[in-house]
Amino acid sequence: MLYGAECWPTKRRHVQQLSVAEMRMLRWFCGHTRRDRVRNEVIRDRVGVAPIEEKLTQHRLRWFGHVQRRPPEAPVRNGVLERVDYVKRGRGRPKLTWDESVKRDLKDWNISKEIALDRSAWRIAINVPEP
Repeated sequence: MLYGAECWPTKRRHVQQLSVAEMRMLRWFCGHTRRDRVRNEVIRDRVGVAPIEEKLTQHRLRWFGHVQRRPPEAPVRNGVLERVDYVKRGRGRPKLTWDESVKRDLKDWNISKEIALDRSAWRIAINVPEP
């Protein structure tokens, strides 16, 4: 059994839609329109907000650290980390799973998953600073 919205990986299209909506709100917050031709980085620096894609990755890794620190018999650990491998997958490209997206995030951010057992070191490792 999987728990929470963190179990499903975020599709690239959804991340793009979220970042577009976020930039629309930040522009509105600053009093600019797209016609003013102000770059996204300038608006982000002015408001002091990190990109939503990095924040989503941070949230996913924070949940992964929580799951890693749970005891092996915990239901959340059984449901998320121990998947059944004998299920036959359909034809075509396999669906992106949550654990595959976490592995990709760990590789992109150059973090080993053993750090997750130390909560304070993990929080420092996955922190996305606000500009």
